[in-house]
Amino acid sequence: MYSELYNFVAQNKDLLRLFYSIVIVFICLVIVIKTDRLFRLSSYQGIRYFRNAFLFYGVAFAIRFLLAYPLYYLSMKMVFEFFMIMGGFFLLYSLLWKRFENSKNVSSLFNFKIFIFYVLAIIIVVLDSLWKSYNFMFFSQIILFFFASIIAYDNYSIGKKQYKFLKLYFVVMLLNFIAWVLNFVFSSYLGWRLRWIGNIYIINVLIFLIFLYGVNKLTKKGRRESN
Repeated sequence: MYSELYNFVAQNKDLLRLFYSIVIVFICLVIVIKTDRLFRLSSYQGIRYFRNAFLFYGVAFAIRFLLAYPLYYLSMKMVFEFFMIMGGFFLLYSLLWKRFENSKNVSSLFNFKIFIFYVLAIIIVVLDSLWKSYNFMFFSQIILFFFASIIAYDNYSIGKKQYKFLKLYFVVMLLNFIAWVLNFVFSSYLGWRLRWIGNIYIINVLIFLIFLYGVNKLTKKGRRESN
């Protein structure tokens, strides 16, 4: 049974990649819509950066399927990397924005702090293109989610009684850190074997589903409070 399933997946890798991308894009779309509604209900500024993270992740995974086609590979690889890296930066900044912003009239996509992230993302993409690897993206995201996990845990330890979502935030930051470490290890040392790819896919889907679960709970709570 297992060998038959393995052979089926091995013969339909493009189909698996397409299905995986569609699932992630759909989850990201739902999160973006729900967080946008939540922002309109609460006007909490950090939600905008959280929303932007999944907007960028959604675009990245929509582009990801085109990486299977050599004609688009180089240009799409760079665009995919840029949006993936920026998704991570937006998640990190959603934890830090209070320390850097005082005004509510700042654009969440175009301000000086976010511009710095754009520049860093472009530099990482260019370095990976020159070295023909994903290593700079891997290292940047491993470091980013290591610190994001620490910050998320600190936030959770301070506000766990008041904000239940902070626990989910910490768990997902930690899972993101683990996923990026595994991505680097498999890519650099073990090779992209089908069974490893499947494990990464499962972890990534789990991460996005946990975020969706948390956002859904917050949205329902926000509606109850507004009524």
